[in-house]
Amino acid sequence: MRSIDLSVVTWRKSSYSNSDGGACVEVSDDFTTVVPVRDSKVPHGSVLVFPAAGWASFVSAVRGGQLGA
Repeated sequence: MRSIDLSVVTWRKSSYSNSDGGACVEVSDDFTTVVPVRDSKVPHGSVLVFPAAGWASFVSAVRGGQLGA
């Protein structure tokens, strides 16, 4: 697997993160084939990288209420 440079990535907080600082997920839209995801409370911690198609399916399932509360 090819490594990607995350040092200059632009992060955005998920619209599903709550406003009191909990459950904050950040994603980057800087890549076409993968989606890096991190915990905003630990910005220098681990980053999970998902295939773009898999991430799109996950987001669709969340929006559709298919994953429960």
